[in-house]
Amino acid sequence: TRSIRRYADEPVPESVLRDICFAASRAPTGSNRQQFRMIVLTDGDIAQQAKHLIAKGAQRLWSAKRRNDGYDEGSGITDDSPKARMARSMETYVDSLGDVPALILPTLIRHREPTSTEGASVYPAMQNLLLAARGLGYGGVVTMWHAAVEPQLRALLQIPDDVFLAATVTLGKPAGNHGPVRRRPLDHFVYDGVWGQSPAWAVDPPGTRHTSAGPPRR
Repeated sequence: TRSIRRYADEPVPESVLRDICFAASRAPTGSNRQQFRMIVLTDGDIAQQAKHLIAKGAQRLWSAKRRNDGYDEGSGITDDSPKARMARSMETYVDSLGDVPALILPTLIRHREPTSTEGASVYPAMQNLLLAARGLGYGGVVTMWHAAVEPQLRALLQIPDDVFLAATVTLGKPAGNHGPVRRRPLDHFVYDGVWGQSPAWAVDPPGTRHTSAGPPRR
């Protein structure tokens, strides 16, 4: 399902949040420990403080990414280029992040020292969450915008030290037009037995539209 970063100015009903979170709770986890938890932020004083704190961090991180990835160079100076459109989309997103209808922080209660694979017990739940949201007419995106303000966020939300803060997920009713998702052709992703050899059956359905990947070229 595609990333949705523009939301209508309306709350996500509690019944929808319940159904979305239920779908997330059905996801697999390592050894079936079910140690992931979701902090849901909608309204209220603490929720608003947390959302605006994350928004400030997002603005700093986006400014650095915009500079480092060359969004204002090359084709980025042409208003209708994919590069410029992406920059505008991200600029709008981070500027409005503090006012998103709902923000979910997926976390994991650690039972051992941190590992590079612990996200495997959190991120399947987030994909379930996004798919459920899409099915109910809502949309969202998984980000890491909390990273710039994690210590302050932990203090505000009383998140224990042994809990892994895995992502920032924003949710809402999509605003504007969002067409079909575009990705690279299927044969870019699938290898047959050995690295680099795509199978003959790795063919996209008729009418599939494609795009490139990665940071914009300078």
